[in-house]
Amino acid sequence: MNNILHINSSGRYQNSLTRLQSGVVVEDLSEKYPGSSVISRDLALGIPFVDEQWIAANFTDPDERTELQNSKLIQSDVLINELQIATHIVIGVPIYNFGIPATLKAWIDMVARVGVTFKYTESGVDGLLKNKKAYIVIASGGVIIGSELDFASSHLTHVMGFLGIEDVSIVNANISSENA
Repeated sequence: MNNILHINSSGRYQNSLTRLQSGVVVEDLSEKYPGSSVISRDLALGIPFVDEQWIAANFTDPDERTELQNSKLIQSDVLINELQIATHIVIGVPIYNFGIPATLKAWIDMVARVGVTFKYTESGVDGLLKNKKAYIVIASGGVIIGSELDFASSHLTHVMGFLGIEDVSIVNANISSENA
């Protein structure tokens, strides 16, 4: 069974290329893999930022965490579970001011947890989310996707690899929408 995690990070709902084109990718995957389950995560609805209590909870041994510390990690645990069960991850990403939206960065901070989604080894970092495929659907009103000013594509490709997701495709929503 294929599980598709669909993440939208655009603050725009009407006329959003990334919402439209990431939805097309999800539809295509659902047709290719009938019976797939789709989990939708809309980051524009809000996501917590890492704070001192979250950091303390994260770096406390799970068996020694207080009830308050466990509660600080609940949202992070939910987001990580969505990633762990996903076989395909589709992320809609507008470029804001040369980078990714703050909500997407907050999501990354919530899911990049040592010992849970990656670990350190003698030979470097080992991402623990293996055998997954990610589709990064990017749009920009001014930055050319793939250009030297597109910091979002390389950032997200690196983050995915850091987590163990090596199979990453960049989908230029600006081009895709012209062909729709």
